[in-house]
Amino acid sequence: MIEFRNLHKHFGNQHVLRGIDLTINKGEVVVILGASGSGKSTLLRCMNLLEKPDQGEIVLHGQALGKVGKKGQRSYSASDLRLLRQQTGMVFQQFNLFPHLTVEKNITVAQTHILRRSQAEAQQLAQRYLQQVGLADKAQALPAQLSGGQQQRVAIARALAMTPELMLFDEATSALDPELVGEVLNTIRGLRDEGMTMAIVTHELGFAWHVADRIVFLRDGKIYEQGTPDQILLTPEKPHTQRFLASHTTFKLPSR
Repeated sequence: MIEFRNLHKHFGNQHVLRGIDLTINKGEVVVILGASGSGKSTLLRCMNLLEKPDQGEIVLHGQALGKVGKKGQRSYSASDLRLLRQQTGMVFQQFNLFPHLTVEKNITVAQTHILRRSQAEAQQLAQRYLQQVGLADKAQALPAQLSGGQQQRVAIARALAMTPELMLFDEATSALDPELVGEVLNTIRGLRDEGMTMAIVTHELGFAWHVADRIVFLRDGKIYEQGTPDQILLTPEKPHTQRFLASHTTFKLPSR
């Protein structure tokens, strides 16, 4: 579905991504792991051009986006950005809901302004996806009236209402109290069961083992090791992956 070829990204003198080659197939769930500073969130943000790579290609459905200029750098037009972002939804660490709008309005506003859907159609989709995340009764509530877990589920419903082909999750549970993490992870797991294509940055290793088709381990801006959840989480071959897992003492093999 989407492919990233030789992605590089700098922030000043810091070389954050160092030649990432990654393909995500339709219906596949790829979980991205790595220590802090390994480039996980930057890679995810490059996937929908919230961060523009300094070098490399993004290939969507076989078509490379952008044009290469005289200096060899690739530039992206407004139509490239629109094409990619219409097909990707992103859920961040923070919920980023409009505090003065109801839950329903938070979900409909982008549909009507960006996708030009009618208000009636946008409301119908809002109800559909609120039902899917278990919050159909909260349509008229304000974000401040919801728990953190509920707000994050609204953020997921908002992204789904844009009908993306690829969902990106950037540490979607890291801002939540521990007792609220499970409801969000269960929502994401439900999306997996429905065949949604996803790329997920998470520190929840047990969840990664349950939900991933493939785990990609980053180190120093490169793909250091990748494989199935069993291969990476239970029998990693490389020493830095082994040390990373050893530092997560709470991870134990769950029952499938």
